[in-house]
Amino acid sequence: MSKFRYVFIVLLIIIACSLNVSAQSTDDSGAGAPGSAEPTIGLPDPAANAPASTKTATNIESTKPPDKRLFGVVPNYRTANASVPFSPITARHKMGIASRDSFDWPTYPLAALMTFMMPGEEETKAYGTGWPGFGNRFVRNFADQTVGNMLTEGILPSVLHEDPRYFRPGTGTFWSRLGCSLSQIAVSKKDSGKRTFNVSEFLGNAIAVGISNTYSPNLRTWGNSTEKLGLMVGTDMLANVIKEFGPDVKERVFHRHAKN
Repeated sequence: MSKFRYVFIVLLIIIACSLNVSAQSTDDSGAGAPGSAEPTIGLPDPAANAPASTKTATNIESTKPPDKRLFGVVPNYRTANASVPFSPITARHKMGIASRDSFDWPTYPLAALMTFMMPGEEETKAYGTGWPGFGNRFVRNFADQTVGNMLTEGILPSVLHEDPRYFRPGTGTFWSRLGCSLSQIAVSKKDSGKRTFNVSEFLGNAIAVGISNTYSPNLRTWGNSTEKLGLMVGTDMLANVIKEFGPDVKERVFHRHAKN
């Protein structure tokens, strides 16, 4: 289970950064109102005391499409604004999301990073060490990533009429937003807009593990396959957290640099 620790470490870093953003935003919002009975929790609304024209501009800004790459690297084609009224997408759109998430250029260095961070003792024994072993593991990791994306974001959502997008609230307390990002792994929306169990996520990754067993001899045990499935679902959960709080961290960092 050593692979999971890397996912948890990254998750803790994102949570820590987000808590810092939330706390600093709360301090900023309460700086001019000492002794306030109800301090702001979480991210403040910058348009709360702004003129009407400014509020309109802020509302327009909040409904803009999300960045397609968070921090210029992390693919973000699956994110949608939860504040916008729900509208279903076509099967072609779903396959487009899966394809871009699978083959956009940042996916290659990200797969290389995951390969470097999680070599694993059994993988090293099975595929060797050094650059040949790294390349061997990279090809398999990238294949796992691609097959998983295509199944969970494109093929199964099209067949099961589920929506593969992550609906980002972007407002509220830190804990409510964290809960929303984590819960969307288990709960998705049908094309009708109704909530349902996220069959595509779990069945798609389970099928991907089964396919991976055909070219990854180290997975051909129940325990290793279960660990692989948990890692894939956990990675998708981490991706949701990054999609939720990444824009806040980016805004805080770039806003601070702009001020300086």
